[in-house]
Amino acid sequence: MSEAPSEAGAAGPRGFAPPRGTQDLLPDVADSMEVLGARAASLARRYGFRRIETPVFDHTELWVRAVGETTDIVTKEMYTFEDKGGRSLTLRPEGTSSVVRAYLANRQALPTPFKAYYIAQMFRHERPQAGRMRQHTQFGVEVIGTASPRADVEVIEVGHRYLTHLGLARFELHLNSIGDENCRPAYREALVEFLRQREDRLGRECRERMRTNPLRVLDCKEESCRAATEDAPRLLEYLDDACRRHFEEVQRGLAEAGIGFSIDHRLVRGLDYYTRTAFEFVSEVLGSTQSTLCGGGRYDGLAETLGGEPTPGIGFGLGLERALLAMEREGLDAPRPDEPLVFVVALGEDAGREGRSLVRALRAEGVPAEAALEERPLKAQLRMADRAGASYAAILGEEELQDGVATMRRMADGQQERVKLSEVPAWVRG
Repeated sequence: MSEAPSEAGAAGPRGFAPPRGTQDLLPDVADSMEVLGARAASLARRYGFRRIETPVFDHTELWVRAVGETTDIVTKEMYTFEDKGGRSLTLRPEGTSSVVRAYLANRQALPTPFKAYYIAQMFRHERPQAGRMRQHTQFGVEVIGTASPRADVEVIEVGHRYLTHLGLARFELHLNSIGDENCRPAYREALVEFLRQREDRLGRECRERMRTNPLRVLDCKEESCRAATEDAPRLLEYLDDACRRHFEEVQRGLAEAGIGFSIDHRLVRGLDYYTRTAFEFVSEVLGSTQSTLCGGGRYDGLAETLGGEPTPGIGFGLGLERALLAMEREGLDAPRPDEPLVFVVALGEDAGREGRSLVRALRAEGVPAEAALEERPLKAQLRMADRAGASYAAILGEEELQDGVATMRRMADGQQERVKLSEVPAWVRG
């Protein structure tokens, strides 16, 4: 999927283009996105997740408290505005915080653990590029209310199965543990001491992060910073017994599920609420700055941060536009709706009446069908069928009317077969 055109055009002050960092999804791409969402929903339900929808905007404080005041999301990327009542609101930049908020507000009526999935729009003010738009769609799953490492494995398995079912092959799972509030302070202290000795080799942003959020320095993509931190202390060496056992059980569970992974000592994720397990599915066909197809982890302290009771949880977010781009880069066909579209091509007034009847019959049987709304020559109607993305053209001319048949042309290769009009819906369904 390519980036939307720049804001230059002919009609009005900003032309016909959408705002920078957004894009119009025209029918072919929109169809593919619909299929990706439908496949995500089907898979999530197979694993026992149920759909949740949260508001597209929420109180700004929610994300400041949950994600962290020093994170890039809060300091640089949020779309925040004041409503007419003077309240500070923010367009949803990520899904987990709002799902946890909804859980805390309704927990008495929800099961434990609470397993939810969403397919929702997210908004971040980032530099637009292919695979990273300011408005994008995420498929996410959350398991709230259990600290079991089996939940970690199940969440990771959903992401792995979704990507492999799309046909993607050139990606790998990166895994790490970032500890918890018991063992992370000692690591943070050791890391800060290490970074102070390398401060002159760090970029400006990383020197600032060293003081506010030192773990994020490990995630820097700048080559100079990565070289400076190559021999930094490793989190796994600072885990306490509980965190180490948890991480070992996650690894055993992934091996049991047949999911390969590599330990990534730099993987810390970018949000303050993460604890223990952190993971990413990374594609080799996407650029280094947007190679993550799916990322997530455990957030056992998030509910408390929001003012609720201690409630463990784990989840992920997977960008559908980025998954579609990865499919394109791997040479895979974009997904299309399963239902074949039939374009009825009618030649003449009598054929037009019969054609409209056939369109109604197809639609009544659940087969998508379309026809020209005005009289057009054969070639013009076949071009319309092709542009509409039709799988078949049902051609009705004088000869077909006499014989009570339609000439069914397969648009992909032009092969034709004469089928009785009453049998066309069943023939299409196969």
